[in-house]
Amino acid sequence: MKKDEELSKELYHVAREQGTEAPFTGKYWNNHERGMYVCAVCGSELFSSDTKFDSGTGWPSFSEPANREHIELREDTSGGMRRTEVICKQCGAHLGHVFDDGPRERGGKRYCINSICLDLQKK
Repeated sequence: MKKDEELSKELYHVAREQGTEAPFTGKYWNNHERGMYVCAVCGSELFSSDTKFDSGTGWPSFSEPANREHIELREDTSGGMRRTEVICKQCGAHLGHVFDDGPRERGGKRYCINSICLDLQKK
């Protein structure tokens, strides 16, 4: 697990200050390589490329986590909105949000995750 002082300024802002990277700018929003997406802070397995889909939003989107025990969901009312925040359960990093507008055939969820919070371990 990386210490906070080892995180880049950008990763610290998103993971520790609940920031958001700009859409269509992250390294994984349009990535189609296969593998396991892990937390960029602690390495916990979060999302499989098998559940990744193109949501058109500009952020990597997944229909479900690889292991529900590795994430925590919290109510987020910041910015005058009501959303559900997705957090890495092992290190507490803010990852993004989950919405109910994902593919119906995959359960209807869209885990909208900041690329900077992920590292891809390729298959």
